[in-house]
Amino acid sequence: MSSDQTLDEGELPEDVVDGEARITMEMLHAVDGEDSLSQRGQAARLNIALGLTNAYLKRCVRMGLVKMRKAPPNRYAYYLTPKGFSEKSRLTARYLFRSFDFYRKARNQCDQLLGEAADAGLRRVALVGAGELAEIALLCALQHNIDVVGVADEGATANRYRHVDLVRDPGSLPPHDLILICDLNDPQGTFEKLAGKFGVEAIRAPALLKISASNNLPNKPSNPPPNKPPNTPENVS
Repeated sequence: MSSDQTLDEGELPEDVVDGEARITMEMLHAVDGEDSLSQRGQAARLNIALGLTNAYLKRCVRMGLVKMRKAPPNRYAYYLTPKGFSEKSRLTARYLFRSFDFYRKARNQCDQLLGEAADAGLRRVALVGAGELAEIALLCALQHNIDVVGVADEGATANRYRHVDLVRDPGSLPPHDLILICDLNDPQGTFEKLAGKFGVEAIRAPALLKISASNNLPNKPSNPPPNKPPNTPENVS
């Protein structure tokens, strides 16, 4: 990406562009909030490596979003230019729009999947992945009299997620009729692991996760879970 391109232009994949735009937005907010903040302080605030912070700051300077001035001893102060203020507002508005758009899509897709499960008599649902999508699924479950029997997340550090039991290993989940994938970090990898353990037909996933079902994945697990549904997964291409 050249230094004079806006951050949503070019031929980069959408998720890469979104990631760069988010980091740049947060950096512009950090610069605007405290012009004396060091690069190390900015890296800590943004939770990214110091080298990456330096690279993004240089890009912002090249794009005319940020100016820097030398401040003794051997330090630099950063401040936003008028173009930087404008870009910060644009990126913030875009981020909020995408956040609301994500919530709308996630709510609609979870609602549809759980509604179809309830209509089929599959009322004991387990979630894999704790986070925003799991919270949305929990809300949708209430609308369809679905019992979320547990949540599994490999990074779990507690034993409860909201009002539901939380485990690290999906194999430790209580008996269930259906698994709904809510993992935003590695949905494809999670799907493939679950398919190998429970079978593809035991799994559902919102279309927004863009999971692809490989032909070499097992349709039936070697050790079927209790009350495993007979249907094939929907919204998994």
